[in-house]
Amino acid sequence: MDIMAICALAVVSAVMALLLRQRSPQTALLISIGAGVVILLTFVRQILLTADDIRTILEAGGIDSDDIMILLKVLGICFLTEFTCDTVTEAGMLSLATNLSFAGKLTVLFTALPLFSELIGLVSSLVMVS
Repeated sequence: MDIMAICALAVVSAVMALLLRQRSPQTALLISIGAGVVILLTFVRQILLTADDIRTILEAGGIDSDDIMILLKVLGICFLTEFTCDTVTEAGMLSLATNLSFAGKLTVLFTALPLFSELIGLVSSLVMVS
């Protein structure tokens, strides 16, 4: 599915959700969530292929594959958290979306901690050499 079809799906879903919002807010929310999931699933295969390409390029540059996996996990956490926060916000639960956003940021921090540790070790070794 190309971007034109995805945009058309989004516009049609948005119009349907807006028309149904007055009569049945639950149905409008389900249409919105369903369209979001379809759009997200459309790109899963491409995301996986791109992740493999990025891994190959970075490994050719001598970057550790564990570091690459951490970066890809962090990127996935960011995308998933943003998608979920937007969906929860649309459902009218701003407080829950804010808490979810904070949890996503903490998860990114915890996931990237090994990279910070490596960076601190590298900086320490450079300072000792000087």
